[in-house]
Amino acid sequence: MDRLDQYRKILTRYWGHTHFRPLQEELIKSVGEGIDTLGLMPTGGGKSITFQIPALASPGICLVITPLIALMKDQVDRLRGMEIKAQAVHSGMTREEIDIALDNCIYGDYKFLYISPERIRTELFRKRVASMNVNLVAVDEAHCISQWGYDFRPSYLNIAEIKQYIQGEVPILALTATATSKVVDDIMDKLGFRKKNVLKASFERKNLIYLVRKVEDKNEYLLSTVSKVKGSGIIYVRSRKKTREIAQFLVANNIAADYYHAGLKREIKDKKQNAWSSGNPRIIVATNAFGMGIDKADVRFVMHWDIPDSIESYFQESGRAGRDGKKAWAVQLYYESDVKRVRDRVEAKFPAVEYIKNTYELLCNFLQVPVGSGKNVVYDFNLAEFVTKYRLSVTQAYNSLKFLQRENYIELTEELNNPSRVHFTVGRDDLYKFQVANASLDGFIKLLLRSYTGMFSEYVAVNEEYLSKTSGLSRDMIYQFLKKLAGHNIINYIPGKKTALVIFTEERLDKKSLYISPDNHRNVKEKYLERLEEIIKYISSQTRCRASMLLDYFGQDSVRCGMCDICMSRNELDLSKYEFDRILEEMKKLLEKGALSSEQLVEKIDADKERSVKVLRWLLDHDKILKDESDKLLWNT
Repeated sequence: MDRLDQYRKILTRYWGHTHFRPLQEELIKSVGEGIDTLGLMPTGGGKSITFQIPALASPGICLVITPLIALMKDQVDRLRGMEIKAQAVHSGMTREEIDIALDNCIYGDYKFLYISPERIRTELFRKRVASMNVNLVAVDEAHCISQWGYDFRPSYLNIAEIKQYIQGEVPILALTATATSKVVDDIMDKLGFRKKNVLKASFERKNLIYLVRKVEDKNEYLLSTVSKVKGSGIIYVRSRKKTREIAQFLVANNIAADYYHAGLKREIKDKKQNAWSSGNPRIIVATNAFGMGIDKADVRFVMHWDIPDSIESYFQESGRAGRDGKKAWAVQLYYESDVKRVRDRVEAKFPAVEYIKNTYELLCNFLQVPVGSGKNVVYDFNLAEFVTKYRLSVTQAYNSLKFLQRENYIELTEELNNPSRVHFTVGRDDLYKFQVANASLDGFIKLLLRSYTGMFSEYVAVNEEYLSKTSGLSRDMIYQFLKKLAGHNIINYIPGKKTALVIFTEERLDKKSLYISPDNHRNVKEKYLERLEEIIKYISSQTRCRASMLLDYFGQDSVRCGMCDICMSRNELDLSKYEFDRILEEMKKLLEKGALSSEQLVEKIDADKERSVKVLRWLLDHDKILKDESDKLLWNT
């Protein structure tokens, strides 16, 4: 069978599609031929299929490295739902769970092992991966490996070391939704590509209209917009409090809306996301925690209430609109005070070096980690309790911890919602003997075996609530039965919990020995400021096509979109893009040399006078040309 036919058959069998989306086929063919490949695919482009299909087409297991534990669990659940054997190993698991999971990946015919980057350097993983028949290494969110990227993670630098431990020449597929040219080169270098190989989907979205609206009363603008634009929408805000307030404001005005943020319980998050995906409510107001796993194609608008930190995050979030190919809108709201506020936030985002050191010492005391110990130990961590105990600013404490992660002293995970897990520690014969001898537990054991499969070979997530409803027993009785079986050494039972985790990458140092490079601190801050100024420049621009600015930022060829707010105002001039741009450039060059009167400027332009006056008026209206005290014209730099 032709290799491409095989890929298509797998696509149809498991995903029900007969054709690949743009770039998917090229990426699959590239890694299928054993070539290291970097794929740039915008949000919603179907990245996971590009490593799942070639992995399914070859003997062995695919290693998938991702920093998002929630995404890891979600993809493993989806694969298992398609009866594909997949496993995840991350910081929220016990050593024994990891031990069993890795053994299953060696001996159990598993096709996918999802792993968080901080696990790569552990001795346990390195020993076991050497015994695995690895057919592909997939690196998701690959921009995290680049110090030029917007979300650098030191643990990503360990990925290239995997090559030392796995058998044979295994291709790497690195994937990211957004990366500048500098980041693209850095990714390939840091992952040790045998030769440069980048495959890019065009980031151009011809159906997506980018609008920037300078409005003082955002509530009024929002109501006006949602009454005009039918269908689903997402409103991104920066604070959890604001998600509730804006959702309540919409509901009070008879618009079906709900809110979403990272602080909600997993089951509530799932319920809200599923309800919105089904079309009721039509609008979700959310922080940037809302994004993972969104595959709703008919989102008609994405609105940013606040200014994002970077073009990358703005582009990804806006890209969730209009995936069905129909017309959709990406709207950025702002006022002058927003620009000041976003700049003022920088100091809180980058606490002083001494503050970061103090936070490290307080963290170690909070977790009771003695000096010289703690390396690779995983600790449950409650940020709210931590800041309350030491009376710290939440923002500064959190950003100090993120900087300690960047300096490779700790890893800080997002809050995990780990379900309860059960693993039978005895074989079926011994279990049968136990059931005969313990009739009071026999019925409950049968309930467990009826409800879940695979518990003899691995830890399986169990839901006490579900077992309670199925059996008619109280939740507490279910818990007591599980504890009894664990007490008899029939099962290992790990009760569920919801917590963030801190992993010490190095042993605890005393404060004097903790080195935080002032240069690194300054460089990280400067890079952040550069990205922030780019998004402010995008928002403030009154002369350049919005879509062109975004594409230029990512190093892609661009032409004027003709639909954004800038293009629409230009279109009213009845000038071609070529004419407008040529006259604009001439005026800019002349005025950069010195001030001129309107008549002098128009006279010097090599174009029809009426057309030159149209462009001049437009530039004056959009503050690109200013007038001095004597009414002469100046270019606004």
